[in-house]
Amino acid sequence: MLERLHIPKNLFEEMISHCRDAYPNEACGILSGKGEEVLKVYKMANIEKSPVSYEFDSREHIKAIRDIRENNHTMLAIFHSHPSSPAYPSAKDVSLAFYEDSIYVIVSLSEKQPVVKGFLIKEGNVKSVSLLTHDKM
Repeated sequence: MLERLHIPKNLFEEMISHCRDAYPNEACGILSGKGEEVLKVYKMANIEKSPVSYEFDSREHIKAIRDIRENNHTMLAIFHSHPSSPAYPSAKDVSLAFYEDSIYVIVSLSEKQPVVKGFLIKEGNVKSVSLLTHDKM
C-alpha cells in the first residue's frame, strides 16, 4: 500500500489548474503512474456540478481506466477539490472511498494558496500520506 506520492511540479500544477477552472464547483480526476511516481493526470468532468460533491462521468472514467492499463500504469490516486472547506475528507468522501489501494488527494481552494493533502481511506479510517512535488526527471 502506498505511503506517499511523488508528483512532478508540472503535473501538480495541471491538477491545481483543473481545480481552479471548476471553481466554485468541485473538480475531480485521477492520477496514474508507476510505483509512487505520478506520470499522468486525468482531468474528469464532475457530472454533479456541485460545490460540495463530485461524481466522475462514467464514459470518461472507463476511458481513463483503459488508458491507464494500456500505458502499463496503475491508478495511484483520485483527486478532487474542496472549493470552500479544508483539505480533509468529508463524511461523504469517507463513505464513498471505494478504492482502498488508492490515495485520495484533496485540493482545498479556501485559502489564498491551494492546500493539497493526501489520504488513505480504508474501512472508514483516514490516514495522512505524504505528497512530494519535484521538478520533472
